[in-house]
Amino acid sequence: MAEFDLIVRNGTLIDGTGAEPRHADVAVRDGVIVDVGRVDGTADRQIDADGALVIPGIVDIHAHYDGQATWEERMQPSSWHGVTTVVMGNCGVGFAPVHDIDHDRLIELMEGVEDIPGAALHEGLAWNWNSFGEFLDAVDARPHDIDIAAQVPHGALRLHVMGERGANHEDATPDDIASMAELAREGIEAGALGFTTSRTRNHKTSTGAYTPTLTAAPDELIGIAEGVGATGTGVLQVVSDFLDVDAEFATLRAMIERSGRPMSISVARNPMVPDAYRGILDHISAANADGLSITGQVAARAVGLILGLECTLNPFLTNPVFAEIANRPIAEQAAALRDPAFRDRLLASHRQHQATRERDKLGGSLITKFELLFEMADEPDYEPALADSLHGRATAAGTTPEELAIDAMLGPDGDGSGLLYLPFLNYVDGRLDAVHEMLTHPFTVPGLGDGGAHVGTICDGSFPTTLLQYWGRDRDHDTIDLAFLVQRHCQQTARTVGLFDRGVVAPGYRADLNVVDFDRLRLHKPTIAHDLPAGGRRLLQRADGWLHTIVAGQETYRNGEATGALPGRLIRGAKRSPSGAMA
Repeated sequence: MAEFDLIVRNGTLIDGTGAEPRHADVAVRDGVIVDVGRVDGTADRQIDADGALVIPGIVDIHAHYDGQATWEERMQPSSWHGVTTVVMGNCGVGFAPVHDIDHDRLIELMEGVEDIPGAALHEGLAWNWNSFGEFLDAVDARPHDIDIAAQVPHGALRLHVMGERGANHEDATPDDIASMAELAREGIEAGALGFTTSRTRNHKTSTGAYTPTLTAAPDELIGIAEGVGATGTGVLQVVSDFLDVDAEFATLRAMIERSGRPMSISVARNPMVPDAYRGILDHISAANADGLSITGQVAARAVGLILGLECTLNPFLTNPVFAEIANRPIAEQAAALRDPAFRDRLLASHRQHQATRERDKLGGSLITKFELLFEMADEPDYEPALADSLHGRATAAGTTPEELAIDAMLGPDGDGSGLLYLPFLNYVDGRLDAVHEMLTHPFTVPGLGDGGAHVGTICDGSFPTTLLQYWGRDRDHDTIDLAFLVQRHCQQTARTVGLFDRGVVAPGYRADLNVVDFDRLRLHKPTIAHDLPAGGRRLLQRADGWLHTIVAGQETYRNGEATGALPGRLIRGAKRSPSGAMA
């Protein structure tokens, strides 16, 4: 009988602690790492990692698989990018707790905020739950390719307790706050990792209404945080516009002080207020200096929109001539765009109506900013030079960016499969220098990939590949030490949400591992699949270089292809380190 279930031999180990890479074998038994170093003995399976990196499984703490996890086993695209643990329920949106009469409201909220097709949610969600604990049971009933953890969403709490008043942004009464705090406490005790809320005007329902939590008063947020704190565990997650950064941080500090629980917040550079992110980082540093644990979640590249004929957005979305073909099959749209007469009418109409914007859709005011629109190549450039924008190319070629946009969306085969990329947050003056600054800040971790969400507009579940490939290898300056990057996206992300049992390759830790051909690591251009319930479409993105992904000791992906193993399970609550520590 073999001594181990698995031995990964001869790899260059980056163990997740920040230590320098070293040559080591890794032995696994019963889903746990049992030996690291020179490993003798036999195993049921051996993987030769000679010439490759061995790193911990990626822990992605900002995803939205709340629906997908109930109807699907594979959390793609995240699991194609080395992710072995994912945390959903972010940004205050989710599907529990729920009254039966509120199903449509929660679908409208998720559809609007996270751009997940309503038809897919209506068909895919079984709604065999009301309480948050019952929702966790529904997720737990299905095996998955990666581990999944959930958080209690403020939007669902508000609708559950306040009904129409909550949707209409009325102030919560003391009784409302007490009820929401109790439901949050129950969710944490049932196994949620934490509580999340949204305070950004970017988050709207599919009907155009702001998210119910936008104007929640400080006493409501603090009261719910106290409910979480009463459990002695759990984390808090907030996304905010920080319109009044001092007042907002006063509320965030009070939530932490009164609950005793740590918090993470989204941080990005907004080109409209390009230096505001530094003020947020300064507040984060000051809070930590005062003993209040706040961690910034930051992106590995620009938060960018993808536009195309099959996507939610394209530069001609509000053009009345394009409206004539907008609901036709893509092949017919492409045929119309190839027709010179239709193109002439479309372009003439665009010039006439270029001030029109569809502002209720994410990106509505951006879709005709041709100075920020780039044609996506087979190997995407996520820090493109401004001269390569449609505007820059058109100026150089003596044509118009609108004509280039049509050609780009038609694609090289003229079939309408081409895509455009529009970087907005973090991309300023054609550079991602702020991303480097945020990634290396002492109180940040990588996040914001939004796996499972924005399926027709954004494809950022591939952030882990960008983090290693671009910042660890390919950028023309200011690359970042690979051991640091691995530590941040494995050990530190796990600790941010209270999971101290993973993210490190050492005896006693979960056997979540990746074997990576670092020299071959690269992203492919996103593609569109119609594989959601009701035939809903979504953007997906693959990568080369992820040779083996291992979850709880079982190989789930080999060279990017699923093996059929589904060892992933629901994580219920915070987890201690092998030494028993929770800090």
